[in-house]
Amino acid sequence: GRRKCAASDVPSAASSAAVGVLSATTSKTKTKKKHFVQQKVKVFRASDPLISVFMWGVNHSVNELNQVPIPVMLLPDDFKANSKIKVTNHLFNRENLPSHFKFKDYCPQVFRNLRERFEIDDQDYQASLTRSSPYSESEAHGGRFLLSYDKTLAVKEISSDDVANMHSILSDYHQHIVKCHGSTLLPQFLGMYRLSVENEDSYMLVMRNMFSHRLTVHRKYDLKVRCFVSISEPVKELPTLKDMDFLNMSQKVYVDEEQKKAFMEKLKRDVEFLIQLKMMDYSLLLGINDVHRCEQEDEEEMDEEDPENEAPALLNVGSYGTSPDGIAGYLNSHKPLGPGEFEPLIDVYAVKSSDSAPQKEVYFMGLIDILTQYDTKKKAAHAAKTVKHGAGAEISTVHPEQYGKRFLDFVTNIFA
Repeated sequence: GRRKCAASDVPSAASSAAVGVLSATTSKTKTKKKHFVQQKVKVFRASDPLISVFMWGVNHSVNELNQVPIPVMLLPDDFKANSKIKVTNHLFNRENLPSHFKFKDYCPQVFRNLRERFEIDDQDYQASLTRSSPYSESEAHGGRFLLSYDKTLAVKEISSDDVANMHSILSDYHQHIVKCHGSTLLPQFLGMYRLSVENEDSYMLVMRNMFSHRLTVHRKYDLKVRCFVSISEPVKELPTLKDMDFLNMSQKVYVDEEQKKAFMEKLKRDVEFLIQLKMMDYSLLLGINDVHRCEQEDEEEMDEEDPENEAPALLNVGSYGTSPDGIAGYLNSHKPLGPGEFEPLIDVYAVKSSDSAPQKEVYFMGLIDILTQYDTKKKAAHAAKTVKHGAGAEISTVHPEQYGKRFLDFVTNIFA
């Protein structure tokens, strides 16, 4: 049976649920109301109740999972499993958490195994997501897109259809990650959750951040083969530019032959996997860090500092704070890095520009939006466009094999 909710489950500052009386129902057992001793803890307050519930839930589920032995091998049932908790707060400080909420952790054993394969320790994962509030990067397609406070993890709000798609590909995805020993350009999926607050369900997917936890990205592109010129987003501080912008600006990626070969081998393997799954509309996310610009920014910062009140600068660019928690915190306290330098174990999508490049840059490249299946909707759109434009027309809705081939051809040409 499931372990009953114990006092040790009441999290620390991270998870926002501190004191009072809590009654919790797990998926298999109903527990009576437990009276907890008043604890003097610093309670985190998130202005968004959903974020508070997310932090509480991740903290709770990782703690629960720590009590469960790691299985020798994953079983088919692990890919269908979930862990649920229903929480009712009495006498809670209502600013911390809503009075009623539910939290569901999908396929906990599978995602724990994936985290291990991606060399992300569960304690680091927990600390990154719960030690301090994740902050909002953007509202992507109406859903939240968050970064952990230390910028190592990304949390994307997804639809219930995406959850179903994730379930349908999870076994194949896991097998692919095992085969390639975690070396992939696909998103590194680390956890998937459902949050129920005020009778509304939200779904959150946790991934490794494709960009750096410390190096500023000065330009970013969402690259896939499009037929029409995409309008960029001038209102944003850092707009996501598209293929036509990339081509019009004569942008190129300058890496040495060995790095290009290794990158293209990974990309081909991942694209073949997506073709097998009949996936479409994925993109290459490209972020560019201009090292020279960082060096200038560093010098300006040094000039502005008051020497009498000087604190040791732990990070040069894109500082996220000095708390020694999580993966980034470990690096922060153990390994000072200069402009354009990164830790390959953390910034796994990063590649340095070659020595012959016109300027010193760091590139971050990974595949995004991989959950669109060539389903009946796409087939219908393809049929309609074929009728309108003729079978040979260059149209955006193509078969997965055609899409994959065109995508690989396009990406091959982004290199100098």
